[in-house]
Amino acid sequence: MVQAGGVAGDQLRSFIERIERLEEEKKGIAEDIKEVYAGAKAVGFDPKIMRKVISIRKMDRADRQEQEALLDVYLHAIEGGDIPQPSPIPAQAAETSEAAE
Repeated sequence: MVQAGGVAGDQLRSFIERIERLEEEKKGIAEDIKEVYAGAKAVGFDPKIMRKVISIRKMDRADRQEQEALLDVYLHAIEGGDIPQPSPIPAQAAETSEAAE
């Protein structure tokens, strides 16, 4: 497949050009996102918190709950408090997770 030109060269050039176009599109989208955050900040929203909300919304519900529980444990540990015991899963959430299995 390693040829100096011909079909392999044309194919490689096609891949490279496609990646370059996608990189340009990605750059444009990043600029659009930056503008949205700037607009939100202009009306009083905190972009840092908005990014965190977006990050949390991308997470699976169980992963998010596990992360929140660990965060509570760690915070209590460094604050010198007792390490809280994990709270039981609410009945509705337990039924939902059992039904999913």
